[in-house]
Amino acid sequence: MEIKVIDGNLAKAMKVMKRKLQQEGLFREMKKRRFHEKPSDKRKRKRKESLRRERKRLNKLKRQY
Repeated sequence: MEIKVIDGNLAKAMKVMKRKLQQEGLFREMKKRRFHEKPSDKRKRKRKESLRRERKRLNKLKRQY
């Protein structure tokens, strides 16, 4: 990942970098790896994430029509 600092505006560059990292899910991943996760909790989380992605996809399709 490359972030360009324009006119020495470091604050704006940091803001852009944080947004990109958040979109990639880096902060969520770091939080998740902080502590051990039981296999049953891992399955629940994966299922929940999958449902969230599916709902998001369906909402996008609905808005197109």
